[in-house]
Amino acid sequence: MYLLDEKEVSKLSDGELAEVRNKKIGFVFQTFNLLPRTDAIRNVELPLIYSGAKNRRELAMKALDMVGLSDKYKNKPNELSGGQQQRVAIARALVLADEPTGNLDTKSGEEIMKIFVKLNQEGKTVVLITHEPDIAAFAKKTIHFKDGEIVTK
Repeated sequence: MYLLDEKEVSKLSDGELAEVRNKKIGFVFQTFNLLPRTDAIRNVELPLIYSGAKNRRELAMKALDMVGLSDKYKNKPNELSGGQQQRVAIARALVLADEPTGNLDTKSGEEIMKIFVKLNQEGKTVVLITHEPDIAAFAKKTIHFKDGEIVTK
């Protein structure tokens, strides 16, 4: 785990910063950013390929199982519902989260939040940015911003 203060971050080269982002931070984009001609498992494996992981297929299947999609691993994005595509994007982030529940219905959003809560209970740090109070309610701690300034901690 990287714990860096602002001074330490400013000393890192572009390559070192890229390595931190590649190996330590998973992103879940609202627009999914899945490769359209690539099946779910390969979409999840992508960050593992870049990081040089040896057991990437196993890790990708585990992540797909965590989001309830182990049976859809051969499906391409156009063969999945919008909610399933979002879960593939979440699985991709989990293998290494801007608005991970943004395009999901309420029930699916709550299921995904339960996954994040479980991961946090297992010692993973989860930082979630949301405009949704019901999603923020899952957090142990919330920080509110207005116009780029912290208004409450």
